[in-house]
Amino acid sequence: MTQGVLPFKYEEEKSKSGMTALAGLPIYLDLARVLGLSASIQKHVKIRENSQGWTDSQALTSLILLNLAGGTGVDDLKILNADPGFCEVLRKTELYGFKRKERRELERRWRKEKKRFVPSPSAMFRYLSKFHDADQEKEREACVTKAFIPTPNNYLEGLVKVNTDLCDALNSVQPHKTATLDMDATLVETAKKDALYCYKGFKSYQPLNTWWAEQGIILHTEFRDGNVPAGYEQLRVFKEALACLPKNVETVRLRSDTAGYQHELLKYCEMGSNKRFGRIEFAIGCYVGKSFKEAAAQVSETDWHPMYKTVGTKQIETGTQWAEICFVPNKIGHSKNGPEYRYLAKRQLLTEQLILPGMEDPQLSLPFPTMEMNSSRYKVFGVVTNISEAKMNGEELIHWLHARCGKSEEVHSVMKADLAGGTLPSADFGKNAAWWWIMILSLNLNLMMKKLALEPSMANKRMKAIRFSIINLPGRVIKRSRELLLRISQGHPSFKLLIDARKRIAMLQPVPSG
Repeated sequence: MTQGVLPFKYEEEKSKSGMTALAGLPIYLDLARVLGLSASIQKHVKIRENSQGWTDSQALTSLILLNLAGGTGVDDLKILNADPGFCEVLRKTELYGFKRKERRELERRWRKEKKRFVPSPSAMFRYLSKFHDADQEKEREACVTKAFIPTPNNYLEGLVKVNTDLCDALNSVQPHKTATLDMDATLVETAKKDALYCYKGFKSYQPLNTWWAEQGIILHTEFRDGNVPAGYEQLRVFKEALACLPKNVETVRLRSDTAGYQHELLKYCEMGSNKRFGRIEFAIGCYVGKSFKEAAAQVSETDWHPMYKTVGTKQIETGTQWAEICFVPNKIGHSKNGPEYRYLAKRQLLTEQLILPGMEDPQLSLPFPTMEMNSSRYKVFGVVTNISEAKMNGEELIHWLHARCGKSEEVHSVMKADLAGGTLPSADFGKNAAWWWIMILSLNLNLMMKKLALEPSMANKRMKAIRFSIINLPGRVIKRSRELLLRISQGHPSFKLLIDARKRIAMLQPVPSG
């Protein structure tokens, strides 16, 4: 029977051909080895430390590779395992560097002949279940009407330590002494039965992420239910993120949206409560309430300064203005010894295009605060900071704060659309938390690949472009004596990219995982 309408047919290969559709994926194994990823997993996770079957490194590496290859669910492990060429490379690299005794011990973990090269979906679900705490789940179910964050078990804490080791490895190769941390939450919409509703009215989870701007990686994340506010226990999460910074980091700065406008967090930064970093500079969006608007209304028109953007070599006015305002919140105004901060306001004149037809009151139709000034209505944004004017004037500070927005939103999109963060595997909170953390490890490994191994032109490429040009390449795996060869079609433009990437990876000094 004819297969289709055009003159070609599909046939199943009759022999193990050694073909692979993922000829570029092994360079990630190269980089992971140099960064000590496998050793770190074995050191910190320890779910399968003294048992048979898949090791922690094999299980977690499989899911990291699945994310990079474009898989979105546990069942996609079947597709990864069905790639004979890549599986041969994976088998060979797993044993590389092991002594004969260690190889024998690894082989003895299997009672029967090992026929798979990555865990089956059922085995992986059993593995992920180890990250779930049934006692914490009972407490979570009892707190559906209020914010509750389950305490992670030792295995989830192990994933935090693995990511910390990765960040330390990167900062050893390309050191930065300053860490600008951007804290932001993202909503992961889901149809899971036990998921809770977020403030936008749909079921979701709402992880809180800490982005290290100088290195361009996720330093820390905390997986949360959708009903947990973004700023809930943000000071605790910030302290945990600070503990994840490499030892050679000396200075920390913090940026956050209005979720971070919490006086205990501001005071912690200003008073130098952290023993390691001391006073931490910050710029955070602040709540624009009645008292803030009254303070902004008292600013003279001559004290509102225009903001500019750079287009080519020219400075062009944006139509937005800023001003310093005299504002002391009631929560800190009762003490003479309390911290003092700078407050800035930014305003933008609302045009008719921004006001929806049929809406007489713009405040009811617009998702941001507005106020009347001199018979005109403005969109208003507030900023609080402890950075002095001598160090950063108002316009510079607002631009610096807003620099976090675009990158943060882009990374959140990558997490949920390019990687597997948007398709959570289970109704169990702990399994989903582990899945999210494994996605973060995949994200960081890819970011480090672009930073350390790929050519500069690939630095801003999304995963779609990376997969098309590097990962999803057809190739043939050939075993010759003790060598393993990956052959790519002659003249393929990505061949040089792979060769150059491996050379750069080889030049990196091995970094200890501890």
